[in-house]
Amino acid sequence: MLRTLIPSARTACGDAALWVVLAAATGYGFRDAAAASLTLDLLLPLAVLVVAVPWSRRRPGAAVVLVNGLCAGGLADTATPGNAHVLSLAAMSCLLGARVAEARRPLLVLAGCAAVDLAVCAVVRAQPVWWFYALTVLPAALLLPWLAGRHWRGRRQLVREGWRLARGLEERQHLVAERARLTERAEIAADMHDSLGHALSLVALRAGALELSPDLTGRDRADLADLRGTIADAVEQLRETVAVLRDPPGRHTGAGLPVDDTVEDLLSRAVASGVPVRWERRGASPPLSSLVERGMYRVVQEALTNATKHAPDCSISVRITHEEGRTRVSVMNAVPSAGGPAHASAGTASGVGRGLSGLQERVTVLGGSLRTGPDKGGFTVTAVLPHQKTARTAMPKPGPVTAPATPTGPPGPELPSDTAPHPYPDMLPGADLPESAQRLASVRGDARRRSVAAFAAPVVAALFFVPSAVYLAWQLTTSVLPPSHFDQLVTGRPRTELAALLPARAYPYPSDHARSGPRPPGARCEFYRSGRDLLDDVDLYRLCWSGDTLLTKGTVPASRP
Repeated sequence: MLRTLIPSARTACGDAALWVVLAAATGYGFRDAAAASLTLDLLLPLAVLVVAVPWSRRRPGAAVVLVNGLCAGGLADTATPGNAHVLSLAAMSCLLGARVAEARRPLLVLAGCAAVDLAVCAVVRAQPVWWFYALTVLPAALLLPWLAGRHWRGRRQLVREGWRLARGLEERQHLVAERARLTERAEIAADMHDSLGHALSLVALRAGALELSPDLTGRDRADLADLRGTIADAVEQLRETVAVLRDPPGRHTGAGLPVDDTVEDLLSRAVASGVPVRWERRGASPPLSSLVERGMYRVVQEALTNATKHAPDCSISVRITHEEGRTRVSVMNAVPSAGGPAHASAGTASGVGRGLSGLQERVTVLGGSLRTGPDKGGFTVTAVLPHQKTARTAMPKPGPVTAPATPTGPPGPELPSDTAPHPYPDMLPGADLPESAQRLASVRGDARRRSVAAFAAPVVAALFFVPSAVYLAWQLTTSVLPPSHFDQLVTGRPRTELAALLPARAYPYPSDHARSGPRPPGARCEFYRSGRDLLDDVDLYRLCWSGDTLLTKGTVPASRP
């Protein structure tokens, strides 16, 4: 409840502060007005602002229309079209640009307000200065603040998108850290499966061998059978635990923890445990990288583990052949006579093939190949490993371990370094940008366009309005007849004698009221302004001529009778 009230309180305080500022400007304008009505010129505008300021949040277009109505009412004033409501109009227009994202409807609102102002001028038959005010000052108060508000909105949106992108990058860093933690778990799981599972399988095999000893009693044999069953259950539980700890299939989980033992040590322990293993090494042993040696160790270890589990009474043959540029590791075990090949195949599929699947991943990462399956009345695991690790740019898709198309062929050529995936694909030429970068680029483009419009619109408006304003000001100032010169004009005198007192040109925009005054028959009347005030309506001097002779002179008051 408190969280809901706090933003409402902030909104109310902001609206109240804006209303106070605009009300102060309205009161200042009312104080300077010569003959202002308390109701129409002060109370009514304050009431309109009370409605317009809150509407500027929910209905900013309606707020602009309300305040523009106050400015349009000022055009009906016979004294001056200018009033303090222009400041309120500029504020509402700025809020319209800042709070409305689209541009079409706000532009329609602004165009409608400008049309209303011009219509008021036409209805009240306003003076040219009023028309100039309605064509320059009011459109500027509508358009320029709106452009400034849109520019402000674009800059705020750009900042928000930047912080959103920063949060996304931070979340990405957390995901990378989590991925590293899961990878470490997978490495530990792989090492548990390869090392601990192999050791437990050898213990189970040793217990089975002791069970056949003639020196044991029936109770001892029963205890050893229970021990072997317990160890087998432990191996299965270990496999299930590893399946939970490991990442989804197909992801490279590393090469596992360092292995201190050699293949010879591994085979010696298996023989000491009673496993019927024969092994041989062919060819000169070349210098191998630590990763390749570890891969050979894991291949032999996994094959021995599967053989002792699924064919404990059968012989196992291990052959390591060193060739030029590669090493072939082959582990073959015979199948039990009762089960035959089907039994061995089913046994190998036990545990969903997690060990062999992980072995396939490990060998593929090293740039080698793995073939598993029945062969010559037994079950064979054959791995071909390069002497040096070959970089691979893609991992094989998860699935059952299958024999490669050319299991005995040489490993594939090493790929060039530029084929490795770039860690930031959005930076590669021609690559698709990520969604966050596209969104940020779009916001930047919008902000840039708003900035250009905010700075270009005043320039275009100046190119259109400034020459018109200068020309109108020149017409008004060069048609001023000072009161002292007007008093010196004497009727009945020729124009040539009075030319020094007359301005360069007559006032070209007298009102219909001034033109409709009585004049001597056949006379031609000219009008001159009595002051240089460009916004206020001043008295006009009327000089009527008959030919070049001044017949009459008079004053047309600025306010209508």
